[in-house]
Amino acid sequence: MSATTVAKLRRDVAAVRERLAPTRAPLGAVDVAARAGLTPDPWQRDLLLSDARQLVLLCGRQSGKSTITAVLAAHQAAFVPASLVLLLSPSLRQSSELFRKVRDVLAALGGAAPPAVEESALRLEFGNGSRVVCLPGKEATIRGFSAPALVVEDEASRVPDDLYQAVRPMLATSGGRLILLSTPWGRRGHFFETWERGGPGWHRVKVTAEQVPRIPAAFLASERAAIPDHVYRSEYEVEFVETDDQFFRDADVDAAVSTNVFPLFLEVPRVA
Repeated sequence: MSATTVAKLRRDVAAVRERLAPTRAPLGAVDVAARAGLTPDPWQRDLLLSDARQLVLLCGRQSGKSTITAVLAAHQAAFVPASLVLLLSPSLRQSSELFRKVRDVLAALGGAAPPAVEESALRLEFGNGSRVVCLPGKEATIRGFSAPALVVEDEASRVPDDLYQAVRPMLATSGGRLILLSTPWGRRGHFFETWERGGPGWHRVKVTAEQVPRIPAAFLASERAAIPDHVYRSEYEVEFVETDDQFFRDADVDAAVSTNVFPLFLEVPRVA
């Protein structure tokens, strides 16, 4: 018997057991966080209770943005059957870190969550038909997936734009949720454009380091003295500042553009 056949039989048996098992009372996302030993900050609690389909989280380092999205991912997989949850980051290592947080939350749920029928370093599948898959930030790696219930794009400011553009059509028929979370990385890319010009369809959350009770003020003062101003403003004050690898300043580029210039040629002559 092939390994593929054995895996299919295991999934079928688990699915039958899941249907025959006593009905579990579904937990809310706030309850899932509590089971995982987390006490959400006010903005995190608001996020757990939100029903917005598109969310963009502009949050400083160590604010808890990855942890709270891991709770949302675990809640989706455990209590909404047949959910496909995709975890994306610029690299597979970063996706794996988020995946590990999701697994930790699920482990804390114990018997309240459906049993896993297939598990690897990059994938979890449950008896209720839900899957959690982590992927690197490459457009070619995601085209085999369709109709996800939840897509989490971690460190979104550094995720290539072509990956984001490949993700959006997946949600056309599923009505799934899309969460972008990141610190800023210059005034460029889809994360910046979404935050600045994404429109009213996005639920925006901004959290600076000073708003995080776990970060001491003395630490922030030492960081402000130790690192360049533009780095501090980006990492801790979550400002979209110019990066040090830009050849031209944003203000210079904007000043070079004008709508008050008449074209040199009003008509282009046809070539016989």
